[in-house]
Amino acid sequence: MRGQLRRRDLMETTMATNSSEHRSVTPRCVTFGDLFQNPLLEGHPAAVGADDRRRYEQLERSAEAVCQSCPLLTDCLYRSVVDHDVAGYVAASTPRQRSAIRRRLGVTVEPEDFDTLAGVTRRHRQIDHHEVVRLRSANPHESLECLAQRLGCSLSTVKRHLRRERRSPSTTAAAARRHPTPADVWDAYAEVTGSPSRRPAAA
Repeated sequence: MRGQLRRRDLMETTMATNSSEHRSVTPRCVTFGDLFQNPLLEGHPAAVGADDRRRYEQLERSAEAVCQSCPLLTDCLYRSVVDHDVAGYVAASTPRQRSAIRRRLGVTVEPEDFDTLAGVTRRHRQIDHHEVVRLRSANPHESLECLAQRLGCSLSTVKRHLRRERRSPSTTAAAARRHPTPADVWDAYAEVTGSPSRRPAAA
């Protein structure tokens, strides 16, 4: 089963792979969970009445202010544009805005394979080489044992696919190396949302 990643899962990934100074930081959207999990903000107001649209706009303004004050915003925006297709309002942006940012950057994000992420596997299932490479690229700090559990295969199978990738990189890996920088994402975000660009400082 494929679909969009939930905001909570994105936050867990961001916190797990973030730099040590941010690992102890609680994302603002977790602190203000009632706001970000409001069903109106999780969806899109196009099909609702005028009162709900006004309420949505209020919620969106509040959520944007919370996101803009969050120290994890740069990582959150980058991951929700480049690495994952996330549902709902995330990183001071709507799903529609993130799609527009991806189009500007030429980024394609595959829907998440929830069966793989949940460890649901079929017996004697063929392991897809590109899926191994994609999951490794998306989770570089995760152990190979954990990756094997996600894929429902042996550790030796994961190692075999990664050795194969090192010997002859696939187009998937080449595309991953061409990912935009956080500054590129911020510039596209500013263009799409009309917000002033808050380019991250160079590392």
